[in-house]
Amino acid sequence: MNKNDLIVTVANDTGLTRQDVARTVEAMFGTITGALKEGVEVRLVGFGTFTVAERAPSQGRNPRTGESISISATRTPKFRAGKTLKQALN
Repeated sequence: MNKNDLIVTVANDTGLTRQDVARTVEAMFGTITGALKEGVEVRLVGFGTFTVAERAPSQGRNPRTGESISISATRTPKFRAGKTLKQALN
């Protein structure tokens, strides 16, 4: 399922217009992204938790040449599924 499929499904389930649902989905994604940029954990009880993980700088190798390269530190999003979501899948 992609974002457009999600929008269509939610619109059908709720009776809202696709435009309203699309604005809502975009606002939700923007809010989650903004919170993660600020380092704030986003916890959706029953669904899961979005956090930011810090990756330290490291050394790697170019697979083509074998040359050593430096990989800079990065911040990456992580998602941990909640209990209700896990139970729904099993």
